[in-house]
Amino acid sequence: MNIDFTTEELDFQAEVREFLQTEMPADIQNKVQNGLHLGKEDFVAWQKILHKKGWAGTNWPVEHGGTGWTSTQKYIWDNECAISKAPRVVPFGLKMVAPVIYTYGNEEQKKRFLPDILASNVWWCQGYSEPNAGSDLASLKTTAVREGDEYVVNGTKTWTTMGQYADWIFCLVRTGASDVKNQAAISFLLIDMKTPGITVSPIYLLDGSPEVNEVHFDNVRVPAENRIGEENMGWTYAKVLLTHERTNIAGVANSKIRLGELKDKASHTSNGGPMMSESPSWNQKIADVEIELLALEYTELRTLAAVSTGNAPGPESSILKIKGTEIQQTIDELNVELAGYYGLPFVPEQYDADYNDIMIGSGQDVSSNPRYFNNRKATIYGGSNEVQTNIISKAVLGL
Repeated sequence: MNIDFTTEELDFQAEVREFLQTEMPADIQNKVQNGLHLGKEDFVAWQKILHKKGWAGTNWPVEHGGTGWTSTQKYIWDNECAISKAPRVVPFGLKMVAPVIYTYGNEEQKKRFLPDILASNVWWCQGYSEPNAGSDLASLKTTAVREGDEYVVNGTKTWTTMGQYADWIFCLVRTGASDVKNQAAISFLLIDMKTPGITVSPIYLLDGSPEVNEVHFDNVRVPAENRIGEENMGWTYAKVLLTHERTNIAGVANSKIRLGELKDKASHTSNGGPMMSESPSWNQKIADVEIELLALEYTELRTLAAVSTGNAPGPESSILKIKGTEIQQTIDELNVELAGYYGLPFVPEQYDADYNDIMIGSGQDVSSNPRYFNNRKATIYGGSNEVQTNIISKAVLGL
């Protein structure tokens, strides 16, 4: 694959750099740079800036307001955003439910939902996992019983990231008979979070933040017109959504930047002893990660090229998810190793934007352990890596 940029692509790269330099709010960039907490208002503000530029729907079809970018342009965009410390785009609306709606939704649903998703006027969350249905998602128990023009939904969804902010949730629910195959009895519903009967319970992480939640449905009435596609065909739509999610999880651009920062820090920080970059065993670890990351980058480029032709990501999304998350966790581990005992102090309050007291330790050292622990989930969410190996064995190797 030729990744030398053409004159047009270099012009696009220059345009992206200028945009990021001039339009990114300094306070948001500072939060990303220093590992501070970003609130809903930060994510929405940035996504609205992208929408104003016409760059919110990077993977969307042009007819629905997408950019129409080539795979190379998407590659350039991701890398420049990582370099500039731009905040990530919250994926649940723009990158997850939107592709399902514009692919399988009817015209009325497209007109109703897509403009607000593109403009980030509505915050979405994902209702897939349940207390007893995570990696084995098809065993979900949340039911939606049809009563006239409505479904009555009962059950619980868990690990709902940023669900406390959500205006809407997209859910997999059981609508078919109990005596059929699990996958053949699932439908895809869009549910207004303000509907009576919905309660959100926070799940506090080790750092004290309620990043994830449980969402409970108690006789929640949902208009049948909010069902995407056919009844009991939701598993088909869910698989398409998951391939988009897994491709996004790879995080190649951010891993490249983090690895570069790690190498630079190892060359300048000794923590009272020899610099880590002088250690042959350390350099071997860095070289191993660099090789894996380069291979992953080429796989991502091939996937982006396929998506640019109108195809959904295939089983290669599982490869991206597995290797991408493993590389992220390896970089986390190397950061912890480099920080040593300087990574031990942890004062959660100092990661709030309004914290004005003394910082305990340097930002990268102190954040190494919290990030390590938080990111252990990466090999689980989006479909555990063990499940992804099964997908690859069946879809690619034919086993």
